[in-house]
Amino acid sequence: MGRKAVYYINTNREYGYVSFHVWDILQEEGFFTEESGLTFDGQAVMQHTDRAGDTFYFVPTKRAICLDYGRLLGEMNEKFADADISGMVTWHEGAHALERVLTVHSLGDVNSGNYGGAKPRLMRNLMLAMEENRKALGLEDFRVVTEATHWSGVHNDKGDPTLLNQYPVPMMDIEVGSEPESWENRDACRVLARSLTKIFTDDGRKVHNLLCVGGVHFEPNFAEAVFTQWGEEEAFGVTHILANQWLVSGEYENESGLERASACVDAIEGGIDAIFFHDKMKACYKDLVRALGAKYAVPIYKHQRLRNPDTLEWN
Repeated sequence: MGRKAVYYINTNREYGYVSFHVWDILQEEGFFTEESGLTFDGQAVMQHTDRAGDTFYFVPTKRAICLDYGRLLGEMNEKFADADISGMVTWHEGAHALERVLTVHSLGDVNSGNYGGAKPRLMRNLMLAMEENRKALGLEDFRVVTEATHWSGVHNDKGDPTLLNQYPVPMMDIEVGSEPESWENRDACRVLARSLTKIFTDDGRKVHNLLCVGGVHFEPNFAEAVFTQWGEEEAFGVTHILANQWLVSGEYENESGLERASACVDAIEGGIDAIFFHDKMKACYKDLVRALGAKYAVPIYKHQRLRNPDTLEWN
């Protein structure tokens, strides 16, 4: 049986940026090869099946689906609960956000401790494809990066974070950021479009799953680890990242901190092989990392050790 990926892509040109360009490019470049026979929120779902028998569903939405989770969750589960992976294509913005970036990140509401499922191997596959397509299109001034775990479904405190786990398919946000010039860059959008159907393309390396803790929202040490590989067959799998700002705002030093952080670990398919922490964290959060390492019987390392992966020891 072939695998399934489903991508939720806003096609409403009066809402947001990036996604409707990606939709247009998918159509222009021939990725809409089959009629799925499905509709979603009243619109036709497009489909592509590759030579390996893997199927990709392109689901049009009227705005970012994270903002309509409550309304559309039933239909998501009815039609796409059996998918292996899902993604929301959108744009990234924010105060002091990096410009000219192509980003992927796992979903979770750190404050409440609700974390979406994460598949490190598939997220790595997607980011490797994005990097390959970035180079092929000559986007020398763009970078492919990952971000700290967050979920826009709780934007302005209006969303219910527990909805995130009522859809059983792990989801990622796939974005271009973070300023108007980048959002309108057709080649940047083309990178996303061409990469979506490569999420199951795998280099066969042994992927060591990590939990990353601390640092800033776009922590370069963790972003660079996505592309680190060593020896003949080893690499890192980076999904959930608990940035320092969210640990602080979520008060992870309190008695429920370990329970909420454990929910993050448990959301990573295959578990974790190690925890890497930014050594500028406060002592209370380093204590949390030590407790997690003991609970899951995995080594803990400072972030600098990511630069020398061949010196790491795995349980």
